[in-house]
Amino acid sequence: MSIMKPERIFDRDADWRALVAFAEHAAPEPVLGVVSGRRRQGKTYLLTALAEAMGGFYFEADESTETEALRLFGAALARFTGAPAPIMFAGWDDALDHFFSLARERPIPLIIDEFPLLMKASPALPSILQRHLDRRWHVDREPCFARVLLCGSAMSVMGRLLSGQAPLRGRAGLEMIVKPLRYRSAAAFWGADDPALAVLLHAVVGGTPAYGRQFVRNDAPDGPADFEEWVCRTVLNPQTPLFREARYLLAEEVEARDPGLYHSVLGAIAAGNATNGGIAAYVGRKSAEIAHPLHVLEDCQLIVKDCDLIQRKKPVYRIAEPLIAFYQAVMRPRWAALELGEAERVWRGSRPRFLSQVVGPDFEQICRDWAITADDVFDEPPGEVGSALLVDHSKRENNKIQLDVVVMTPALLGERQRVLSIGEAEWDKVMGVGHLARLRRARELLTARGHRAEETVLACYSGAGFDEDLREEARRDPRVLLVDLAALYG
Repeated sequence: MSIMKPERIFDRDADWRALVAFAEHAAPEPVLGVVSGRRRQGKTYLLTALAEAMGGFYFEADESTETEALRLFGAALARFTGAPAPIMFAGWDDALDHFFSLARERPIPLIIDEFPLLMKASPALPSILQRHLDRRWHVDREPCFARVLLCGSAMSVMGRLLSGQAPLRGRAGLEMIVKPLRYRSAAAFWGADDPALAVLLHAVVGGTPAYGRQFVRNDAPDGPADFEEWVCRTVLNPQTPLFREARYLLAEEVEARDPGLYHSVLGAIAAGNATNGGIAAYVGRKSAEIAHPLHVLEDCQLIVKDCDLIQRKKPVYRIAEPLIAFYQAVMRPRWAALELGEAERVWRGSRPRFLSQVVGPDFEQICRDWAITADDVFDEPPGEVGSALLVDHSKRENNKIQLDVVVMTPALLGERQRVLSIGEAEWDKVMGVGHLARLRRARELLTARGHRAEETVLACYSGAGFDEDLREEARRDPRVLLVDLAALYG
């Protein structure tokens, strides 16, 4: 890679390498790339840095009519080329001819950010772009080094750009989703050296870079003792942008006719109702009536539909953005008091709910994220990681065993998957032999039901530690694994 990543860009090494490789592609023909990702993840930061480093063109669309968009596009092109006056275009055909002409001599990134806003004003724009790409690929003989990058935060729109019968289907040489920082990178971004503080922070703001910079003006907790005061002075403070961010995220991503229903669905998931039936019962609707809101929220990547790794036909839902889970569990029930500046009082009453409904589920997901990369821990590389619910029919009471972390080998044709590990995760409880006994019973049930689980590792994940009896069991049995905060963040 000939162009180094600017020091001001935190992490994102793989994303930067992919963008530079795309932009430096030497073939004398245009290449199309699509960059998407939820808002506040730093897409614009990456793309403007790429344009600056390679002398490329960058244009950010906004809400406008087609006529005004063309006028703004022409003004941006004039500034880029040094033209004395804005360039006037009769339509997008004319504009794209000029756009592609910028790259006649060398590879150059030509970036259009917030592309869905242009599509909203000009629905035919993808078809027009397809025509220009096809013409330069198959008809024109003149070299064209255009490296066209379309970017957008409207995930449902960007997801359809290259799918099905869409005009640009099959035309892209790059499809990149800029995701939130992974949990270890998020801890480093916030400067959270204490793993317990890192978990608490992640449960509130996840891995979204903007929340640590613009939204709280680089205000990070000064150690674990400062966390609760930090919550009150930032996310629960109506004078900070972070206070209303969860509401804005839903409004920006979902053009909802019934916003109350969407908030109720998210509230149901945040309260621990993970199945379609559980969510429907919580919001007081039939399962069929919440199918569309669930699909829309999933399409926008605000929620994720996971599969119970044991009962494959039973999907479970979880909220993808921790800040939304925090809002639904802590802020939404006491919104009026928070708007009056009662952050400390609201937090005191909401803290138990924060630990059980926000930190607990987020900690489980952190454990699953750790397990999927734990190639040196298990005797085979993990292929799938998720959760599962087992029912022990031999008992009349307490017959459900929740497995928070289930690790499977890759699903290969002709081979039965092995259950590499099953585990429980407890954020704020010291784990003991009772947890291990439950996991051993779960392993027996899996084996009896035909799963390859004889050698399954039994894993206990804890943010509070393990008692001495459990540690002794782990010393005696190599198939007992104890994972603490030091291991998760090591």
